[in-house]
Amino acid sequence: MTGDTPAPAAMRNEYAADLGLTEADLAADWHTQFDGWFADAVAFGLPEPNAMVVGTADDAGRPSGRTVLLKGYDPEGFVFFTNHLSRKGVEAAGNPYASLVFPWFPMQRQVVVAGSVAPVDQAVTESYFASRPRGSQVGAWASPQSQVVPDRAALEERYREVAERFADQAEIPTPPHWGGLRVRPDAVEFWQGRAGRLHDRLRFRRLDAGGWIVERLAP
Repeated sequence: MTGDTPAPAAMRNEYAADLGLTEADLAADWHTQFDGWFADAVAFGLPEPNAMVVGTADDAGRPSGRTVLLKGYDPEGFVFFTNHLSRKGVEAAGNPYASLVFPWFPMQRQVVVAGSVAPVDQAVTESYFASRPRGSQVGAWASPQSQVVPDRAALEERYREVAERFADQAEIPTPPHWGGLRVRPDAVEFWQGRAGRLHDRLRFRRLDAGGWIVERLAP
């Protein structure tokens, strides 16, 4: 540690005593509950409330994580888009399970998801890619995501080459290596900060026989 930076062990924020999450507060299903909390996060004015940490693991079980933007959700799960040749794309294909964390800490909340991963229909990928800004479309073709590149200049040159290749095309096609992934949840946990670190954690968990149960987890 240098200068006036405090030691991490000394950093602490006390959560509000009047907040809480009880079983009676929960919606009937995880999707409705998430929908309400997501609306709260948007109304609160959080920067990029759809930002989530996506965790994957390789075939040997070695995990990796990164922040990705949620681009859709419904009762079937949570959707994001990526280069399938990226680290997360390769790991999701080889070990098709993932975790998601929505870190809404200014609201003293977070949502934690765990479940299986599968590609979305190609029509969904095509529709979303067509809605992206042209610069982002060019970037999807130009960037060999997660691969080592010589320097920034090489990356910018690839971008210029792709932009020139599609300069005369009104619509840029979807790259064959790019598309959407859906995390189909087996568990969705809603976490509400409480005073004294006695947080509320309520989890919807999918049963093997079908249906869901709600469980309270110790903080």
